[in-house]
Amino acid sequence: MAERAPRDLWRLTVRDDFAASHCLRNYGGKCEALHGHNFGVAVTVEGETLDADVEILVDFAVLKGALKEVLGELDHHHLNEVAPFDVQNPSSENMARHVFLRMEEKLAGLPVRVLQATVSEKPAQSATYCRAPGAPFVDPDA
Repeated sequence: MAERAPRDLWRLTVRDDFAASHCLRNYGGKCEALHGHNFGVAVTVEGETLDADVEILVDFAVLKGALKEVLGELDHHHLNEVAPFDVQNPSSENMARHVFLRMEEKLAGLPVRVLQATVSEKPAQSATYCRAPGAPFVDPDA
């Protein structure tokens, strides 16, 4: 059997932040009360093909612009009143999934796939959402 040549793979990460308030439903502790954070967000994409002329995977400006649009929907809002968090608990885990899915929508048609999205409430703690390799898409709102 012939050995397969390894394929090239690039990963790019962009970071931004947003400020918002939330209340964790059914938490049973102080985080069930109204409080806010300056949330940090990082999104990593990956792809296998560089642009032939510029030799980049995708322009960082495109990634940063898409992330800024997604976070603009959350920035300076009470998350419990913003879809999908008017139904889903606005936990870091659910926010990471939301950012992941919204970035997939924003980057559709580009030669990259979203690998993961991470949301942190503080620098020392974060939640990351990614899909298992080969996992089928499952709409969390379905």
